[in-house]
Amino acid sequence: MEAFRHALRTTFGLEPSSDQERRWREGFGTPLRPQLAKFSESDDQLNELVETYKSYTAIHHDRVISAYAGMNEVVHNLSQAGVQLAIVTSKTHVLARRGLKRCELNQYFDIVIGMDDVEKHKPDPAPVLAALGRLSAGLTSTVFIGDSPHDVVAGRGAGVDTAAVLWGAFAREVLEKESPRHVLSAPADILEMVP
Repeated sequence: MEAFRHALRTTFGLEPSSDQERRWREGFGTPLRPQLAKFSESDDQLNELVETYKSYTAIHHDRVISAYAGMNEVVHNLSQAGVQLAIVTSKTHVLARRGLKRCELNQYFDIVIGMDDVEKHKPDPAPVLAALGRLSAGLTSTVFIGDSPHDVVAGRGAGVDTAAVLWGAFAREVLEKESPRHVLSAPADILEMVP
């Protein structure tokens, strides 16, 4: 949100309205450029918004990112149990790796599919399918866990079970509209899905 507000302030000289912030939140989980396209009237404006957002993020990313409470322990336990782990994100590959490193989770994820690793993006299933192609796991033994409705749609489209988490930006009712198989209240709930 900080980077979005900064981009609108810098490009348009104004504070985003509550409606603009709502529209921005609705795009969480999708790539940056299509998200910002909703707020621009020309390619030049869009390019300025994107570059301003990226510049701000490059400087402030590490200050504002942290692991959700309990997540490191959950990921460690999954790894110890032999569960294969992958990340599918609308962030760039480099920024996703930077976030994982900052949260001390990098060592658990050999497979990261960023928005620049695929041509189609969530809610399209392509990035989920790309991760599956690199895992030695079948559709029936895979759960795609996400914090946005776009994640649920992408996972279902890829033919895997889906779990929506309630510790992200979206309310339960928004996530449940996309019919995830599981709804998780806390990171520890992930461990209950492991047989």
